[in-house]
Amino acid sequence: MRILVVLSLIGVSLGGARRATAQDSTKSPHGPLRLPCAECHSSDGWRPARIASDFDHARLGFPLTGAHVQADCVSCHKQLSFQGTPSQCAACHADPHRAELGKSCGSCHTSRSFVDRSLLVSAHQLTAFPLTGAHLAADCESCHLPGVQGKLTFLGQPTDCVACHQPTFVATRNPDHVAGGFPTHCIECHNTTTWLASTFNHQATRFPLTGAHLAVACNVCHADKVYMGKSTACASCHQADYNTTTDPSHTAAQLPSDCSQCHTTASWSGGTFNHSTTKFALTGAHIPLDCNSCHGDGVYAGKGTTCVTCHLNDYNATNNPGHQGAGFPTGCATCHTTATWAGATFNHDGPYFPIYSGTHAGRWSTCTQCHTNPSNYAVFDCLSCHQKTETDSHHTQVTNYQYLSTACYACHRNGQGG
Repeated sequence: MRILVVLSLIGVSLGGARRATAQDSTKSPHGPLRLPCAECHSSDGWRPARIASDFDHARLGFPLTGAHVQADCVSCHKQLSFQGTPSQCAACHADPHRAELGKSCGSCHTSRSFVDRSLLVSAHQLTAFPLTGAHLAADCESCHLPGVQGKLTFLGQPTDCVACHQPTFVATRNPDHVAGGFPTHCIECHNTTTWLASTFNHQATRFPLTGAHLAVACNVCHADKVYMGKSTACASCHQADYNTTTDPSHTAAQLPSDCSQCHTTASWSGGTFNHSTTKFALTGAHIPLDCNSCHGDGVYAGKGTTCVTCHLNDYNATNNPGHQGAGFPTGCATCHTTATWAGATFNHDGPYFPIYSGTHAGRWSTCTQCHTNPSNYAVFDCLSCHQKTETDSHHTQVTNYQYLSTACYACHRNGQGG
């Protein structure tokens, strides 16, 4: 009997426990969740409950991946209410991008990390501003500055460079972009990889760079901070060079200040002045002469063009024939050429006596053979070549014949027989 009573009591107790368990399940803190407690709890204690990774969340239509796996249940299920929990990202993650973006978080983010650069970049490449160079590593906040209520602005973000780089543009001094009136579209000189090693396309200006100008730093020509409207005249940079040049002296010669008339941009050396534009075009031996050979007196503008301006000493010192004694003209071109002094030909045949043509051609070697008085070329001698005996024999029938040089010339002005 006692055993029956005990069993009866146990049965009552077990039944009561079963009733209590069923009753407690209706008072679950998790809402109308119809899952056995053992899905999340153990007999070792209600707390801590199993972590989310132990629970097969996928069968509820929301598989846990990435950072969601290690999240506490209460992170998404406030007050541990499970039924009806929304699956949209915004339910747990407040959108910092303003509602205008109109995209789900999964368009740019993954559950592994909110800052998944590969996904962010891929998404950005589909916009009107694909990322390249240093932009690929930039934080979103660098360009998408907080706007209304501190949220980042994405839609309608300007794509022109100065939207982000205006402070850099204003602060740049080498060269000064503001003073230079440079375009604010940075890509004309820079690339997205680096600001350094920029290249301004000077060839598109009124002054294309050539020769030595290609290697010159901007400040060499633009030290005055003038870029827009900068004079393209050579003297705007080279006036000091012009003023100090002494071979030849540009100022004394009143040479043009347009350097390109004599120089090239490759080098100052080897400048060639176009003497042909002056009253004295250079020919022959004059061409390779140094400027100072003729302009050693420092006179350029108004320099005399007559031969004796440079060759008076040569004229005075010449003794075969003696130019002064002969009364030769000082216009050297009468007998000489600019190629060489040697081989000069005096126009003896026309106004005087034919010695370069006729019977006397090649019969003499120096002027003194006929002109025995070097101080007076009006005096000449025919008799040293024409001996008296032979000459007399040729003139036996000539009336008033005289064996005199002046008589020879009087009858034989053309060098032929009379």
